[in-house]
Parts: sequence; structure tokens; C-alpha cells
Amino acid sequence: METDKKHIVRQACVNVCRFVLGITFIFSGFVKAVDPLGSFYKIQDYLEAFGLSAWVPWIVALFFGIGLAGIEFCVGVFLFLGIRRSMASWLALLLMCFMTPLTLYLALADPVSDCGCFGDAVVLTNWETFGKNVVLLVAAVVAFKGRKLILRFISQKSAWMVSMYTLLFIFILSFYCLSRLPIFDFRPYKIGTDMRAAMTVPEGAKSDVFETTYILEKDGKRQEFTLDNYPDSTWTFVESKTVLKEKGYEPPIHDFAMLELATGTDITEQVLADSSYTFLMVAHRIEEADDSHIDLINEIYDYSVEHGYRFYALTSSATEDIEEWCDRTGAEYPFCQMDDITLKTIVRSNPGMLLVKGGVILNKWSDNQLPDEYVLTDALENLPLGQQKDVSDARTLCYVLLWFVIPLLLVLWLDILVVKRRMKKPAGKQEAATRETNETH
Repeated sequence: METDKKHIVRQACVNVCRFVLGITFIFSGFVKAVDPLGSFYKIQDYLEAFGLSAWVPWIVALFFGIGLAGIEFCVGVFLFLGIRRSMASWLALLLMCFMTPLTLYLALADPVSDCGCFGDAVVLTNWETFGKNVVLLVAAVVAFKGRKLILRFISQKSAWMVSMYTLLFIFILSFYCLSRLPIFDFRPYKIGTDMRAAMTVPEGAKSDVFETTYILEKDGKRQEFTLDNYPDSTWTFVESKTVLKEKGYEPPIHDFAMLELATGTDITEQVLADSSYTFLMVAHRIEEADDSHIDLINEIYDYSVEHGYRFYALTSSATEDIEEWCDRTGAEYPFCQMDDITLKTIVRSNPGMLLVKGGVILNKWSDNQLPDEYVLTDALENLPLGQQKDVSDARTLCYVLLWFVIPLLLVLWLDILVVKRRMKKPAGKQEAATRETNETH
């Protein structure tokens, strides 16, 4: 009896850990998969921090990010459903054995601001990430040791179907979001955002608190002081250090500044305050931008000139790279310079396009989705394109569930029917054998 209780408790612990790992890996893999370029940028940050960016081609980093998202999502689904138990528990343990020491190093050395484990959906500090990984490592060890106690929701004969569909689904989703735009936008520049409001610091908001220490020298001895105990003039100043003691309020958008290249002036406020429409072409590195749809971009510029709308190209590239782009593509639109990281955050496409009115983002397009002459048939005031695009995360999530969960539920239902039918056959044979025996006697 005591042995049975221990077995039940152990099985419960294993399955709790399995669900914790499964849900975490599903979420982590999914938010990376819907933003493959975001994962790519984070991997580039890692490579630069470790001095490896020159050794790893960008295409390798991109596919590594997509592959990692796919592995995490599949491992999470396998653990949650109880299929491929050995492989899933092995992979979960290996991932956590690698990620936990890595995040400890990140917490101590702080080479990147956050690990990007949940993309832009949930941003954790490096120490928070390490604490989370310690918990997941313990769960992975428990799930691995008790992998035979993981309860199945789908029989082994149907597991291959679920495995293949999960793998196919997550990679199709990643490449769809790569060729277009992320289906979920977790960044501050999402459609419907009033950028001026998002750049405003509320009245009474807490400011950053800094502490400055001064290093002074007297008689060959150096000592640190603050303003509260600053010594007399007999001490000689050596250097000062300022550190952030307490983080204050930071508006969601704090680094959007348009510096017009031709004049060298900041035109941010006049663009965002314009009650008419403004097209913003975003190319964080113009020398790396895809020029296969340049005709469409030039058409949109001509359309904006014809109807009196503003059009600016935003980039962080040098003047010579901008001039080369103009020579190659025939671009006549004005350029503004902006921070590279900000441009990567605004739109996950190089180039991409925004439509803004009164500082509000009405629409966003990747270079594969740009409106053409068949859409731009009239002034924007008279077109659906001139209205804010209807975006609903809840509706998008329902579509995702429709394409992923519904087929899995169908497989589960068929699996239950098949299992029940197979259970009935032996029972029927046994009943027939019993009846035949009774008749013989």
C-alpha cells in the first residue's frame, strides 16, 4: 500500500513537471516562430557579444533561430501530449543543461540586455531568466528520470501523425511570418499605436535615480566620495563614475527621432503632428535592403507626391550607401537617418513600409505586401487603405488554434475511436468463446 502511494506521488510530480516544461516550451517556441527576424537579431547580438559575428554567416544565424523555435515548440507539444517521451525529455534536458549555465554567465557578465527566451512577448532581466531556467532545469531532470511515468493523451500508433503535423505547422508558420510580417506584434510600434502618446512621460512619473561617486587623491592615497561627503580643496580630482541606482519610468517609444539628411534637422514632431498621411519606408541598412520590389516603392512615392502626402525613407546607413541605393533604384524620395535598433523594432522587413496619420500607425507592410496601382486608385481619404487596419490578437489567436488545435483534436478523437474498437474486439471474442464453451457443456 505504501509503495502504491509513493508511485502515485512520483507519477504526479513527473506529470506536473512535464506540463510545466511543455507549456513553457510551447510558448517560448511559438513567440520565436512568429517573429523569426526578431530571433535572428537576438542571435546576432549574442554573436557580437562573444566576438563571433564575423565567423557565422547571417543565413546560418537566421535558420538557427527558426530551427531553435521549431525544436522548442515540438518538444513542448510532445511533452504536453505525452508522445515521443524519451526523445522529448532528452531534448528538454539538453536544452536546459545548455541554457542554464549560459544565462548564469549573461546574468554575471551582462553582455546583452536580455536573453530573448520569450522574444518581445515577455522581456525578463538576465537574473530573472536564470532563476526561471533553474526551475525548468529541475523540472527537466524530474521529467527525464520519470519519463516512463508520463501519461499519454495519444496512442503510440497515432503519435507519428501528431509529430509530423506539429513539425510542419511550426515551420510553415515561421516562414510565413518571415516572408510577410509577424502575425502577433509584441513591439511598441504596432498598428493603432499613437506614437506621440507613446513617447510622452506622464506627469509625476518616477525619474531615473543616478549616483555619482568621485575618486580623489591626496598624499598618494585615492579615495571615493559622494556629493554628501565631498572633501576640501586639498584633494585632487582623478575621475568620476555615474551609475543608475533606480530605474524610472521609460515611455514605450523613447528613441524615435527623424533627422532629415538633406537639412540635418529633426523633423520628428512636424511629421507626427501632420493631420494628413505620411508614408515611411523603413530600411535599417539600405545596403542590405531587398530591391526586388523597388518599382512598387517608387510608385507609392509618385502616388504620395501626386496627392500631397509626405514620404520619407528611414535608414541608419551612411550617406554613400544611400547615394548608391538612389543610383541603383532611381529613388527620388527624401531620406532621414535613425537609430538602427529602432528601425529593426519598427517593422520586421528590410525594406518595410508604414502609413501614419497624426502620429497614429494605420498600417504596416513588408516588401512582399506593398499596395500596388490596383489598390491606390484614389486619394487615401476615399480608400479603405486610408483607414486604420483592423487588427485583433484574439481573432488571430483563434485562427492559429483553428489550424493547429482542431486537427490535433480530430486525431485524438479518431485515436480514441480506434482504441475503443480494438478493445471491443478481444472482449467480443472472449464472450463468444465463453458462450461456445457453455454450449458444449
